[in-house]
Amino acid sequence: MPNEVFRQARVVVIDDVQANLRLLESSLRTMGLGQVHGFSDSALGLEWLQQNPWDLLLLDLDMPAPDGFAILQALSERDRTAQQVILVTALGDAASRRRGLDLGGNDYLTKPVDLPELLLRVRNCLQLSYAHRQLEQERAALEERVQERTARLRDSYQAVIRALARAAGYKDNETGNHIMRIGETAALMARQIGAQETWVELLRLAAPMHDVGKIGIPDHILLKPGKLTPEEFDTMKQHARIGHAILADRGHSSLLELAAEIALNHHEKWDGSGYPAGLKGEEIPISARIVALCDVYDALRSSRPYKQGWSAEKTQAFILEQSGKHFDPKGVEIMAGLFDEIERIRDSLRDP
Repeated sequence: MPNEVFRQARVVVIDDVQANLRLLESSLRTMGLGQVHGFSDSALGLEWLQQNPWDLLLLDLDMPAPDGFAILQALSERDRTAQQVILVTALGDAASRRRGLDLGGNDYLTKPVDLPELLLRVRNCLQLSYAHRQLEQERAALEERVQERTARLRDSYQAVIRALARAAGYKDNETGNHIMRIGETAALMARQIGAQETWVELLRLAAPMHDVGKIGIPDHILLKPGKLTPEEFDTMKQHARIGHAILADRGHSSLLELAAEIALNHHEKWDGSGYPAGLKGEEIPISARIVALCDVYDALRSSRPYKQGWSAEKTQAFILEQSGKHFDPKGVEIMAGLFDEIERIRDSLRDP
């Protein structure tokens, strides 16, 4: 342990006998410790320990209340490696020793104290405390680096997602903000139903890729301003399977697996009248049920070259009316409680 660190170590002595207190304080200062705090009043010593950082405590056990055992109990939540306690006491019986160590003492010396031995134990405890703090600092620094790299990886994921969604959007008159709104709204709903935060974040990233399969739909169908013929609509429906084929990466990426699941199923309907598989009710994955609600809501509210956006009131009335038909009734109930927040998301991510 570097000498400067040793001099800066904060050592506390609590002993109700003034002579013992002075002897311990002077001995500690002689060995080079610069921050020694002594207390003959155990209550004042405990208060100081609870309000200030410290590294080592030399504690008598047999004192007026609070005695050393009570002080150990009051400090039970401390980090016992970073904040060491040496019990220095006249209570040498086995029961007192076991009780003191069980309550959190790191070492035990009986009076009269052999000072050279005490000082060696003080040095050893402080070295252990210092090594522990160094490890904690290194762990914190490593965790910070991991968080930074995780953030960079998340940013990379988001960039890829935006690129994929933009590629689909160039063929479908959609905006980048539309797909980001879908992600934010889906995450809002997922959090409201109590999903784990890791899944909420995956859904936030996966939902914007729901229509990536439109890349594979011919322009004359995708961009047709009027109503599609039955044959054209059958072709349009293929974008769900195309999106799944583009995104499916089984066993390699939980994000892409979720995105593929959503792409395949977000046009299924609660009553079984959707596509591509005609799934019904809870056969439809919850991810796709959430995204279907978010996608329809935002699409109805958004203006496009071929249509005017609906008002919030008209859109919300449609969502409620489609409960149990197009949409999961529980999902509609949850969305209804979030209408105001969804509109705030739209305001913060307006189309250019």
